[in-house]
Amino acid sequence: LDRMFFALADPQRLAMVEQLSAGPATVKALAAPSGMRLPSAVKHLKVLEDGGIVASRKIGRARTFRIR
Repeated sequence: LDRMFFALADPQRLAMVEQLSAGPATVKALAAPSGMRLPSAVKHLKVLEDGGIVASRKIGRARTFRIR
């Protein structure tokens, strides 16, 4: 439960969760609205995944995330 609340405490991660509520998205699509660089987006998404909020799947070269 602590990991979940920690993951949702950051405004950028919360924005990613809101974006994912519309459907699955790639790392690039999740990073674009805030102008975030891809390595930073990957770190934020890892926190969300560790918190049990999102799940990922690699399709080809792209990693796609969805709400768990």
